[in-house]
Amino acid sequence: MPQIVPVILCGGSGTRLWPRSRASKPKPFLPLIGEGSLFEATLDRCSGGDFSSATIVTGAAHLGHVRAQGEGRNLSIIVEPAARNTAPAIALAAARLPHDQIMLICPSDHHIADTKAFAAAATTAAKLAREGWLVAFGIEATRAETGFGYIRRGEPLAGDARRIAQFVEKPDRARAEKYLADGGYFWNGGIFCFTAGRYLKELSRTRPAMAQAVQIAVAHGHVDEECFHPDGNAFAAIVGDSIDYAVMEEAEDAAVVPVSMGWSDIGNWPSLQEARGGGLDGNVTRGPAELVNCRDVMTDSDGPRVSVVGMEDVIVVVDGDEVLVTSHAGAQKVGQLAGAKNQ
Repeated sequence: MPQIVPVILCGGSGTRLWPRSRASKPKPFLPLIGEGSLFEATLDRCSGGDFSSATIVTGAAHLGHVRAQGEGRNLSIIVEPAARNTAPAIALAAARLPHDQIMLICPSDHHIADTKAFAAAATTAAKLAREGWLVAFGIEATRAETGFGYIRRGEPLAGDARRIAQFVEKPDRARAEKYLADGGYFWNGGIFCFTAGRYLKELSRTRPAMAQAVQIAVAHGHVDEECFHPDGNAFAAIVGDSIDYAVMEEAEDAAVVPVSMGWSDIGNWPSLQEARGGGLDGNVTRGPAELVNCRDVMTDSDGPRVSVVGMEDVIVVVDGDEVLVTSHAGAQKVGQLAGAKNQ
């Protein structure tokens, strides 16, 4: 019997990819790379082999997209009554599974180019999870990135796996360059593996009120077609927190499985440009476009032709009646635009 249940988290609004990503249809459900959406790509790589049918944790606002893009697949859907971050969302799934069931926690909006490397890392992580470890994927750091958290590796375990010595917050440029030169640090990509019972036990130790509230929400929930709806009052009382803070950073039996798999969180327009790839000039276009004497320019249009002449380090996005023009540095602040916050 397949041994790993993928638990795919579908939340957030992807405001840093405005105007393409909007509250009505955020980043996971858009075809940003290839023909299918990031969510569909996540479902595809978490199927077959050692994987069982997936559990999706999402909010009511995204349920229609999950159903439409997951049509024909045997999915179990949990509808969060409120957004309370990843720790309680994962606990909802864990509380609905057998205690010895291995779970692989996957964001729904990441890009992974090498799906074979992903599957191999999942198999390695599952073996550790069966032994009681709480496992994180350690993404090979390819540059001095200040936008990601890091994992510092500790003593060796089986194979390439390591005990986690420390989770490190997003560093400044100098520290990021030091981590890259050191070679003992990985990016924290937000992919985790453990058994349902091990996760709930650790959450009960570190966040007992959260764990209890989740259990009550599940006990008093109800099933509607293929969806499970936890009790709204019990879940809304939870003080939200991420799995990183609530569980992984406080766990003693935490391990990291290193993996190089062409990973990107597609967290902003420059990261999408990098994931799409370009020619020697670094230019990337989608939709009608003409670029003359340009370098490192990306255009993305859903209709109108975009013409750019003699520019470098520029991103132009056209979506309906909205137009975004930004430099790569400025793209970090796209989420602060009034239009992105009031979609």
